[in-house]
Formats: sequence, structure tokens, C-alpha cells
Amino acid sequence: MKARSIACLLIGLALSVPAAAAQNAGQELPSAPSAVQQNTQPKPAAPPQAMPPPPQSSGGQTAVAKPAQSEATPAASAQAEQTQNAAAKSPGSSASEEASSPDESVLTLRRTVNEVHLVFTVTDKHGHYIKDLKKNDFKFLDDSKPPEEIRSFRSETDLPLQVGLLIDASNSVRDRFKFEQEAAIEFLNQTIRRKYDQAFVIGFDVTPEVTQDFTDDTEKLSIGIRMLRPGGGTALYDAVYYACRDKLLKQPQAGPMRRAIILLSDGDDNQSHVTREEAIEMAQRAEVSIYTISTNLTGSGAHGDKILERIAEATGGRSYVPFQITEVANSFAAIQEELRSQYAVAYKPAAFRPDGHYRTIEVQANLKGLRVRSRKGYYAPSQ
Repeated sequence: MKARSIACLLIGLALSVPAAAAQNAGQELPSAPSAVQQNTQPKPAAPPQAMPPPPQSSGGQTAVAKPAQSEATPAASAQAEQTQNAAAKSPGSSASEEASSPDESVLTLRRTVNEVHLVFTVTDKHGHYIKDLKKNDFKFLDDSKPPEEIRSFRSETDLPLQVGLLIDASNSVRDRFKFEQEAAIEFLNQTIRRKYDQAFVIGFDVTPEVTQDFTDDTEKLSIGIRMLRPGGGTALYDAVYYACRDKLLKQPQAGPMRRAIILLSDGDDNQSHVTREEAIEMAQRAEVSIYTISTNLTGSGAHGDKILERIAEATGGRSYVPFQITEVANSFAAIQEELRSQYAVAYKPAAFRPDGHYRTIEVQANLKGLRVRSRKGYYAPSQ
């Protein structure tokens, strides 16, 4: 009798262990769905969990809100059972595979975050573009340190473009507005290529107005430019800030691409809510080069021209000050040539930290008499 009692007690304990394990598994709901999903959908976009899932993880998936819980439960249970059986047949193999896969995923993510893409142009002392230089002809500094690794370097004459055309439509440019519109239309007709480049049009006085969103259709862009009517004050910095934050920064990129803003204005601002430096910072965050074309008449806009020059210089663009209104078209042509005369480099920064801080960029040509134009830095991503 005593032996029979002990046997019954041991059987009761054995039966209670799976029940307790199932109860504990039901309490770990946050981690269970991703573990099961990783087993059923082994895609790189869904990072696997570092630890192998417990046999009862299918119950966790059923508890999480899904469109059809009753239908998902059998499939999830069957999958969990298969996982458990596979682990029993080859002990240790599942754990090692699970441990190695997450590491590869994390490394891939870090490589993406730590890579800087930079586009720059080189001119000689006469302003002519130099397009045949090699990687060893340059010195790159990121936060005053050479990059840990140069991953790619090439001369690019046809990088895809994302261009924002910002036209000052305030009262101060009313007398020359029609000519500026026609020059801008000609620029887009010569620059934007179907199924390759994209552009948008913003006119601004006290507020920015998008008259044509991103498109590769130059006819639509032309209509957007002709819709603009001058009037009101000038909120130049607000327009730049908006174009960078709400348009270019949110537009997806597929590979290396040149982002630029063509700013046609007299440089005077009397209505903006953000400062000039805040607008510049947003352009740097969006990795946008700003090319400015002054609409001031000769000798009448020194202050505005200096503002435009500051914006262009800080973002790796260029400032143009035509002597006559008829030379605005020449400025557009020069910008078009620069956008097609560039180098593209990708590198891994040394001592990189994803802390959100601004990191400076400096590109130096090893050959004398050459000038390099690029953006001055970027903001590291935050964790």
C-alpha cells in the first residue's frame, strides 16, 4: 500500500509539470507572436528572436489579437508541435541556428545605419567641372577622422534627381516674375527625365504653396509654375524648411540619388516663423543641396544676396547672382550642368555613434587648384 501511494504521488507530480509550464507560457505573450511568425514566415524583414521559442508559444499567438483566432489556433499549434519535434530529433541544432541568424540580422542593420552616402562636385580655378578623378585623388574626413572604410567611389553623370523648385512669389519680385517663370520651365524641361527624375513646385509669399507635387511629367510641372501669382510678404525660411521636412525628407530613395532645391528669390525674409539657421539645419537633415538664384537687380540687394549665399554654402550648393534678369536662364543652365557632373562615395565613418549629433564632412582634393563642393555634414541617426 505504501509503495502504491508513493507511485500515485509521483504520477500526480508528473502531470502537474506540463500544466504549470503551459500556464507560464501563457504569461509570456509579448515574445510569443514574433517567435512563431519567424518560424512560419522566415523573411529577412522580420528579425528572429535570439532564443528558440518554447513548445507552448503557439498558445501565445492565439491570445494576441488576430482577425480570426479560432482559425489561427490549429495552424499555430501544429507549427509549434513541428518545432518541438524537430528540436527533439536534433538537440542543440535549432538553438545554434537561432543564435546565428539574429546576429547576421543585427550586423546587416548596423551596416546600413553606419554608411554615409555623399555626392560632390569638383571644379578647377576657372570653374570648369573635373569628372575623371579617382578615389586616391581625394581625402575624406568625417568628424575630422578618415573613414574606417571606403565602400564605393564612382564618377556619376546621371544620378537620379529629386528636385524642389521654390519660387519667390512675393510682391518684391512682381516686376520680373513672368521671366523667372519661363526660365524655370525651361530648366525643368531640360533637366527632368521621364521615369528617372522627379521634381515638385512650390511658390511662396507668406506661406508655401505646392502647385505641383512630385512628378516626372514636365508638362504638369510647367502648369504648376504658371499657376503661381505674386503677392504678399516673404517667408523664405519657412518655405525652405517645409520643402525639406515635408517633401524631400519624406520622399523614398532607391539607391544613390541627388537631392536639390533650386531657390529663386531676392533673399529678403520678413514673415518666417523659423530662422535661417533652422532652415539650413533641416536641409542638412534631409541631405539636400540648395542652389540659389538671386532676383535682385544689379547693386540693389547686397543683404539678400548674402543670405542666399549662406544657405547655398552651408548645404553644399551654389549661389548665383545674375547681373541682369536675362541671365537667370544662364544660372539655371549652370545648375543643370553641376547636377550632372558629380562624384558619389559611400563610406563607413570611424568612431561612429548613433547619438543624433551633427557630424562634419570634409572632402579635400589632393591636386592643387581644385575646389570641392559638398554638403558640410549630416546628423547621425538616434537609437
